[in-house]
Amino acid sequence: MRRDGRVANFLLALLSRDWAGVPVALAVAGVGGGLVGFGSDWVVVLGGLLVTVGVVLLAGAVRHLVLVTRRAEAERPPGRLVDVGGHRIHVLAEGDAGGGLTVVWMPGGHAPGEEFGQLHAMLAASTRSVLVDRFGTAWSDVGPFPRTTAAEAQELLAALEGAGERPPYVLVGHSLGGLLVANAARRRPDLVAGVVLLDPTPLEVIAFAPPNPMVAGMRGALLLTALRHLFGIHRSRGRGSRTGQYCAAASIFTELSPAGLAGVGWETVVYDGDLGDLPLVLVIPRDLTGGETVLAAARDAAEAERIGRFYLGARTRYLAASTASRVVYTPAGTGHDFPTEAPGFVVGVVADLVRELRTFSP
Repeated sequence: MRRDGRVANFLLALLSRDWAGVPVALAVAGVGGGLVGFGSDWVVVLGGLLVTVGVVLLAGAVRHLVLVTRRAEAERPPGRLVDVGGHRIHVLAEGDAGGGLTVVWMPGGHAPGEEFGQLHAMLAASTRSVLVDRFGTAWSDVGPFPRTTAAEAQELLAALEGAGERPPYVLVGHSLGGLLVANAARRRPDLVAGVVLLDPTPLEVIAFAPPNPMVAGMRGALLLTALRHLFGIHRSRGRGSRTGQYCAAASIFTELSPAGLAGVGWETVVYDGDLGDLPLVLVIPRDLTGGETVLAAARDAAEAERIGRFYLGARTRYLAASTASRVVYTPAGTGHDFPTEAPGFVVGVVADLVRELRTFSP
Protein backbone atom coordinates (compact mmCIF):
# COMPACT_ATOMS: atom_id res chain seq x y z
CA MET A 1 0.00 0.00 0.00
CA ARG A 2 1.33 3.42 -0.87
CA ARG A 3 2.28 5.81 1.91
CA ASP A 4 -0.57 8.22 1.09
CA GLY A 5 -2.98 5.28 1.34
CA ARG A 6 -1.68 4.38 4.79
CA VAL A 7 -2.04 7.98 5.95
CA ALA A 8 -5.61 8.19 4.61
CA ASN A 9 -6.58 4.97 6.37
CA PHE A 10 -4.99 6.14 9.63
CA LEU A 11 -6.95 9.39 9.48
CA LEU A 12 -10.20 7.57 8.66
CA ALA A 13 -9.64 5.17 11.55
CA LEU A 14 -9.04 8.12 13.88
CA LEU A 15 -12.02 10.08 12.61
CA SER A 16 -14.24 7.00 13.01
CA ARG A 17 -13.78 6.98 16.80
CA ASP A 18 -16.55 8.93 18.47
CA TRP A 19 -14.18 10.16 21.19
CA ALA A 20 -11.65 11.62 18.70
CA GLY A 21 -13.20 15.08 18.77
CA VAL A 22 -12.15 15.58 22.40
CA PRO A 23 -8.34 15.37 21.91
CA VAL A 24 -8.59 17.35 18.67
CA ALA A 25 -10.47 20.15 20.45
CA LEU A 26 -8.03 20.11 23.37
CA ALA A 27 -5.10 20.29 20.94
CA VAL A 28 -6.60 23.34 19.20
CA ALA A 29 -7.20 25.05 22.53
CA GLY A 30 -3.71 24.11 23.72
CA VAL A 31 -2.06 25.63 20.66
CA GLY A 32 -4.11 28.78 21.18
CA GLY A 33 -3.11 28.96 24.85
CA GLY A 34 0.55 28.68 23.89
CA LEU A 35 0.25 31.53 21.41
CA VAL A 36 -1.38 33.81 23.99
CA GLY A 37 1.92 33.80 25.88
CA PHE A 38 3.71 35.62 23.07
CA GLY A 39 4.08 39.39 23.16
CA SER A 40 2.97 40.24 19.62
CA ASP A 41 -0.59 41.61 19.57
CA TRP A 42 -1.71 39.75 16.45
CA VAL A 43 -0.30 36.45 17.79
CA VAL A 44 -2.19 36.97 21.05
CA VAL A 45 -5.40 37.64 19.11
CA LEU A 46 -4.84 34.52 17.02
CA GLY A 47 -4.19 32.51 20.17
CA GLY A 48 -7.36 33.78 21.80
CA LEU A 49 -9.33 32.88 18.69
CA LEU A 50 -7.93 29.34 18.69
CA VAL A 51 -8.76 28.93 22.38
CA THR A 52 -12.33 29.99 21.66
CA VAL A 53 -12.60 27.61 18.72
CA GLY A 54 -11.14 24.81 20.82
CA VAL A 55 -13.67 25.36 23.61
CA VAL A 56 -16.58 25.38 21.12
CA LEU A 57 -15.28 22.19 19.47
CA LEU A 58 -14.85 20.55 22.87
CA ALA A 59 -18.44 21.36 23.83
CA GLY A 60 -19.66 19.84 20.54
CA ALA A 61 -17.45 16.75 20.93
CA VAL A 62 -18.78 16.15 24.46
CA ARG A 63 -22.35 16.60 23.21
CA HIS A 64 -21.72 14.03 20.49
CA LEU A 65 -20.35 11.51 23.00
CA VAL A 66 -23.32 11.99 25.32
CA LEU A 67 -25.83 11.47 22.50
CA VAL A 68 -24.07 8.37 21.18
CA THR A 69 -23.76 6.88 24.67
CA ARG A 70 -27.42 7.49 25.48
CA ARG A 71 -28.52 5.87 22.25
CA ALA A 72 -26.24 2.88 22.81
CA GLU A 73 -27.78 2.35 26.22
CA ALA A 74 -31.35 2.81 24.97
CA GLU A 75 -31.14 0.61 21.88
CA ARG A 76 -29.74 -2.85 22.51
CA PRO A 77 -28.84 -5.05 19.53
CA PRO A 78 -31.71 -7.36 18.62
CA GLY A 79 -29.37 -10.05 17.27
CA ARG A 80 -25.96 -11.48 18.11
CA LEU A 81 -22.57 -9.76 18.15
CA VAL A 82 -20.11 -12.14 16.49
CA ASP A 83 -16.33 -11.86 16.67
CA VAL A 84 -14.69 -11.49 13.27
CA GLY A 85 -10.99 -10.76 13.34
CA GLY A 86 -11.13 -9.18 16.79
CA HIS A 87 -14.09 -6.92 15.98
CA ARG A 88 -17.81 -7.55 16.45
CA ILE A 89 -20.35 -7.86 13.65
CA HIS A 90 -24.07 -7.79 14.40
CA VAL A 91 -26.14 -10.63 12.93
CA LEU A 92 -29.92 -10.81 13.22
CA ALA A 93 -31.38 -14.19 12.21
CA GLU A 94 -35.06 -15.07 12.42
CA GLY A 95 -37.41 -17.66 10.98
CA ASP A 96 -37.10 -21.40 10.52
CA ALA A 97 -35.04 -22.89 7.70
CA GLY A 98 -36.87 -26.16 8.15
CA GLY A 99 -33.71 -28.07 7.34
CA GLY A 100 -33.50 -26.14 4.10
CA LEU A 101 -32.14 -22.80 2.97
CA THR A 102 -31.10 -19.61 4.74
CA VAL A 103 -31.61 -16.26 3.00
CA VAL A 104 -29.01 -13.54 3.67
CA TRP A 105 -29.82 -9.93 2.75
CA MET A 106 -27.33 -7.19 1.89
CA PRO A 107 -28.63 -3.67 1.13
CA GLY A 108 -26.94 -1.20 -1.20
CA GLY A 109 -24.47 1.59 -0.54
CA HIS A 110 -22.81 0.89 2.78
CA ALA A 111 -26.11 0.69 4.62
CA PRO A 112 -26.75 -1.49 7.68
CA GLY A 113 -28.67 -4.72 7.33
CA GLU A 114 -31.68 -3.17 9.05
CA GLU A 115 -32.20 -1.14 5.86
CA PHE A 116 -33.84 -4.34 4.57
CA GLY A 117 -35.78 -4.90 7.79
CA GLN A 118 -39.13 -4.93 6.02
CA LEU A 119 -38.02 -7.52 3.45
CA HIS A 120 -36.47 -9.61 6.22
CA ALA A 121 -39.64 -9.57 8.33
CA MET A 122 -41.81 -10.54 5.37
CA LEU A 123 -39.63 -13.52 4.41
CA ALA A 124 -38.88 -14.72 7.97
CA ALA A 125 -42.50 -15.89 8.17
CA SER A 126 -41.69 -18.71 5.74
CA THR A 127 -37.93 -19.38 5.93
CA ARG A 128 -34.73 -18.49 7.75
CA SER A 129 -33.78 -14.88 7.06
CA VAL A 130 -30.60 -13.09 8.12
CA LEU A 131 -29.53 -9.44 8.27
CA VAL A 132 -25.83 -8.61 8.69
CA ASP A 133 -24.54 -5.17 9.67
CA ARG A 134 -21.25 -4.51 7.92
CA PHE A 135 -18.44 -3.04 10.00
CA GLY A 136 -19.18 0.60 10.73
CA THR A 137 -22.96 0.24 10.51
CA ALA A 138 -25.75 -0.13 13.07
CA TRP A 139 -24.67 -2.27 16.05
CA SER A 140 -21.44 -3.58 14.52
CA ASP A 141 -18.04 -2.26 15.51
CA VAL A 142 -16.28 0.18 13.20
CA GLY A 143 -13.76 -2.48 12.18
CA PRO A 144 -10.40 -2.14 10.45
CA PHE A 145 -9.51 0.16 7.57
CA PRO A 146 -9.50 0.22 4.62
CA ARG A 147 -13.01 -1.06 3.96
CA THR A 148 -13.16 -3.00 0.68
CA THR A 149 -15.76 -5.12 -1.06
CA ALA A 150 -13.35 -8.06 -1.14
CA ALA A 151 -12.75 -7.87 2.62
CA GLU A 152 -16.44 -7.46 3.39
CA ALA A 153 -17.31 -10.54 1.34
CA GLN A 154 -14.99 -12.60 3.53
CA GLU A 155 -16.27 -10.91 6.69
CA LEU A 156 -19.86 -11.68 5.70
CA LEU A 157 -19.13 -15.40 5.41
CA ALA A 158 -17.14 -15.40 8.65
CA ALA A 159 -19.97 -13.62 10.49
CA LEU A 160 -22.53 -16.19 9.29
CA GLU A 161 -20.32 -19.02 10.45
CA GLY A 162 -19.61 -17.34 13.79
CA ALA A 163 -23.34 -16.81 14.36
CA GLY A 164 -23.95 -20.53 13.84
CA GLU A 165 -25.99 -20.06 10.67
CA ARG A 166 -26.04 -23.18 8.55
CA PRO A 167 -25.55 -23.21 4.79
CA PRO A 168 -26.58 -23.49 2.07
CA TYR A 169 -27.32 -19.78 1.73
CA VAL A 170 -29.35 -17.82 -0.77
CA LEU A 171 -27.47 -14.51 -0.97
CA VAL A 172 -29.53 -11.44 -1.89
CA GLY A 173 -27.82 -8.11 -2.53
CA HIS A 174 -28.88 -4.74 -3.89
CA SER A 175 -26.62 -2.32 -5.79
CA LEU A 176 -23.18 -2.30 -4.08
CA GLY A 177 -24.53 -5.06 -1.84
CA GLY A 178 -25.12 -7.13 -4.98
CA LEU A 179 -21.47 -6.78 -5.92
CA LEU A 180 -20.57 -7.87 -2.38
CA VAL A 181 -22.70 -11.05 -2.31
CA ALA A 182 -21.52 -12.02 -5.80
CA ASN A 183 -17.98 -11.78 -4.42
CA ALA A 184 -18.92 -13.95 -1.46
CA ALA A 185 -20.47 -16.56 -3.76
CA ARG A 186 -17.36 -16.58 -5.94
CA ARG A 187 -15.15 -17.25 -2.92
CA ARG A 188 -17.27 -20.01 -1.35
CA PRO A 189 -19.67 -21.51 -3.89
CA ASP A 190 -19.84 -24.63 -1.69
CA LEU A 191 -21.80 -22.60 0.89
CA VAL A 192 -24.22 -21.01 -1.57
CA ALA A 193 -27.34 -22.50 -3.15
CA GLY A 194 -28.28 -19.46 -5.21
CA VAL A 195 -27.82 -15.72 -5.68
CA VAL A 196 -30.38 -12.96 -6.24
CA LEU A 197 -28.80 -9.73 -7.52
CA LEU A 198 -31.04 -6.67 -7.25
CA ASP A 199 -29.71 -4.24 -9.88
CA PRO A 200 -26.14 -4.89 -8.70
CA THR A 201 -23.34 -2.41 -9.31
CA PRO A 202 -21.51 -3.30 -12.55
CA LEU A 203 -17.97 -2.05 -12.20
CA GLU A 204 -17.83 -1.19 -15.90
CA VAL A 205 -20.06 1.72 -14.95
CA ILE A 206 -17.35 2.97 -12.60
CA ALA A 207 -14.50 2.39 -15.04
CA PHE A 208 -16.01 3.52 -18.33
CA ALA A 209 -19.16 5.59 -17.77
CA PRO A 210 -19.14 9.36 -18.27
CA PRO A 211 -18.25 11.28 -15.08
CA ASN A 212 -21.07 11.28 -12.54
CA PRO A 213 -20.85 14.30 -10.20
CA MET A 214 -23.11 12.60 -7.66
CA VAL A 215 -20.80 9.59 -7.29
CA ALA A 216 -17.68 11.75 -7.37
CA GLY A 217 -18.98 13.92 -4.53
CA MET A 218 -20.19 11.15 -2.25
CA ARG A 219 -16.88 10.49 -0.49
CA GLY A 220 -16.25 14.15 0.30
CA ALA A 221 -19.81 14.57 1.57
CA LEU A 222 -19.42 11.54 3.84
CA LEU A 223 -16.20 12.89 5.33
CA LEU A 224 -17.79 16.28 5.99
CA THR A 225 -20.74 14.57 7.64
CA ALA A 226 -18.38 12.57 9.85
CA LEU A 227 -16.65 15.79 10.93
CA ARG A 228 -19.96 17.48 11.69
CA HIS A 229 -21.03 14.54 13.83
CA LEU A 230 -17.67 14.34 15.60
CA PHE A 231 -18.20 17.86 16.91
CA GLY A 232 -21.87 17.48 17.76
CA ILE A 233 -23.42 19.28 14.79
CA HIS A 234 -26.26 16.80 14.39
CA ARG A 235 -29.48 15.66 15.95
CA SER A 236 -29.58 12.39 17.83
CA ARG A 237 -30.61 9.88 15.18
CA GLY A 238 -29.87 6.56 16.80
CA ARG A 239 -26.90 4.55 15.62
CA GLY A 240 -26.69 6.82 12.56
CA SER A 241 -25.10 9.43 14.83
CA ARG A 242 -21.82 7.49 15.00
CA THR A 243 -18.96 8.86 12.93
CA GLY A 244 -17.75 5.36 12.04
CA GLN A 245 -20.70 4.83 9.71
CA TYR A 246 -19.64 7.70 7.46
CA CYS A 247 -15.91 6.88 7.62
CA ALA A 248 -16.52 3.24 6.66
CA ALA A 249 -18.67 4.29 3.71
CA ALA A 250 -16.10 6.88 2.62
CA SER A 251 -13.42 4.19 2.73
CA ILE A 252 -15.24 1.63 0.60
CA PHE A 253 -16.47 4.29 -1.84
CA THR A 254 -12.83 4.85 -2.75
CA GLU A 255 -13.38 1.87 -5.05
CA LEU A 256 -16.03 3.79 -6.96
CA SER A 257 -13.64 5.67 -9.21
CA PRO A 258 -11.53 4.54 -12.17
CA ALA A 259 -8.33 4.95 -10.14
CA GLY A 260 -9.77 3.23 -7.08
CA LEU A 261 -11.15 0.36 -9.14
CA ALA A 262 -7.82 -0.18 -10.88
CA GLY A 263 -6.23 -1.08 -7.56
CA VAL A 264 -8.85 -3.65 -6.49
CA GLY A 265 -10.31 -4.88 -9.79
CA TRP A 266 -8.95 -8.43 -9.74
CA GLU A 267 -10.27 -9.06 -6.21
CA THR A 268 -13.54 -7.22 -6.69
CA VAL A 269 -14.96 -7.79 -10.17
CA VAL A 270 -17.00 -10.96 -10.75
CA TYR A 271 -16.05 -12.06 -14.25
CA ASP A 272 -17.81 -14.20 -16.84
CA GLY A 273 -18.13 -17.78 -15.62
CA ASP A 274 -16.89 -17.02 -12.10
CA LEU A 275 -20.03 -18.50 -10.53
CA GLY A 276 -20.04 -21.67 -12.63
CA ASP A 277 -23.55 -23.16 -12.72
CA LEU A 278 -24.77 -21.51 -9.53
CA PRO A 279 -28.41 -20.44 -9.90
CA LEU A 280 -28.43 -16.66 -10.36
CA VAL A 281 -31.46 -14.39 -10.65
CA LEU A 282 -30.71 -10.90 -11.94
CA VAL A 283 -33.51 -8.47 -11.07
CA ILE A 284 -33.34 -5.19 -12.99
CA PRO A 285 -35.61 -2.40 -14.29
CA ARG A 286 -36.36 -2.44 -18.02
CA ASP A 287 -35.50 1.23 -18.48
CA LEU A 288 -33.63 4.09 -16.85
CA THR A 289 -36.45 5.29 -14.62
CA GLY A 290 -34.82 7.43 -11.95
CA GLY A 291 -31.69 7.93 -14.03
CA GLU A 292 -32.65 11.29 -15.48
CA THR A 293 -29.70 13.03 -13.81
CA VAL A 294 -27.23 10.85 -15.69
CA LEU A 295 -28.96 11.43 -19.02
CA ALA A 296 -29.19 15.17 -18.37
CA ALA A 297 -25.38 15.37 -18.37
CA ALA A 298 -25.27 14.40 -22.06
CA ARG A 299 -24.08 17.06 -24.51
CA ASP A 300 -26.67 16.20 -27.12
CA ALA A 301 -29.37 13.67 -28.04
CA ALA A 302 -26.89 11.28 -29.64
CA GLU A 303 -24.78 11.12 -26.51
CA ALA A 304 -27.88 10.69 -24.34
CA GLU A 305 -28.84 7.69 -26.48
CA ARG A 306 -25.34 6.26 -26.12
CA ILE A 307 -25.38 6.74 -22.33
CA GLY A 308 -28.73 5.00 -22.07
CA ARG A 309 -27.52 2.10 -24.19
CA PHE A 310 -24.38 1.81 -22.08
CA TYR A 311 -26.19 1.69 -18.75
CA LEU A 312 -28.87 -0.72 -19.93
CA GLY A 313 -26.23 -3.04 -21.38
CA ALA A 314 -24.05 -2.88 -18.26
CA ARG A 315 -27.04 -3.89 -16.14
CA THR A 316 -27.11 -7.33 -17.75
CA ARG A 317 -23.40 -8.17 -17.44
CA TYR A 318 -23.87 -10.41 -14.37
CA LEU A 319 -25.87 -12.87 -16.48
CA ALA A 320 -22.56 -14.10 -17.89
CA ALA A 321 -21.21 -14.91 -14.42
CA SER A 322 -23.20 -18.17 -14.29
CA THR A 323 -24.45 -20.68 -16.83
CA ALA A 324 -27.66 -20.96 -14.77
CA SER A 325 -28.63 -17.29 -14.77
CA ARG A 326 -31.89 -15.61 -15.71
CA VAL A 327 -33.29 -12.11 -15.67
CA VAL A 328 -36.45 -10.86 -13.96
CA TYR A 329 -37.69 -7.34 -14.71
CA THR A 330 -39.06 -5.10 -11.99
CA PRO A 331 -42.60 -3.65 -12.11
CA ALA A 332 -43.17 -0.81 -14.57
CA GLY A 333 -42.35 2.61 -13.19
CA THR A 334 -39.77 1.38 -10.68
CA GLY A 335 -36.11 2.38 -10.81
CA HIS A 336 -32.90 1.44 -9.05
CA ASP A 337 -34.55 1.75 -5.62
CA PHE A 338 -37.21 -0.85 -6.40
CA PRO A 339 -36.55 -2.84 -3.15
CA THR A 340 -38.11 0.13 -1.34
CA GLU A 341 -40.67 0.88 -4.04
CA ALA A 342 -41.90 -2.72 -4.44
CA PRO A 343 -40.89 -4.82 -1.40
CA GLY A 344 -43.58 -7.44 -1.99
CA PHE A 345 -42.27 -8.04 -5.49
CA VAL A 346 -38.70 -8.52 -4.21
CA VAL A 347 -39.76 -10.94 -1.48
CA GLY A 348 -41.77 -12.86 -4.06
CA VAL A 349 -38.76 -13.26 -6.36
CA VAL A 350 -36.59 -14.51 -3.48
CA ALA A 351 -39.31 -16.84 -2.19
CA ASP A 352 -39.78 -18.30 -5.69
CA LEU A 353 -36.07 -19.14 -5.91
CA VAL A 354 -36.12 -20.69 -2.43
CA ARG A 355 -39.07 -22.90 -3.39
CA GLU A 356 -37.39 -23.84 -6.65
CA LEU A 357 -34.14 -24.80 -4.93
CA ARG A 358 -35.99 -26.80 -2.26
CA THR A 359 -37.87 -28.69 -4.95
CA PHE A 360 -34.88 -29.66 -7.06
CA SER A 361 -32.16 -30.05 -4.41
CA PRO A 362 -31.57 -33.56 -3.05
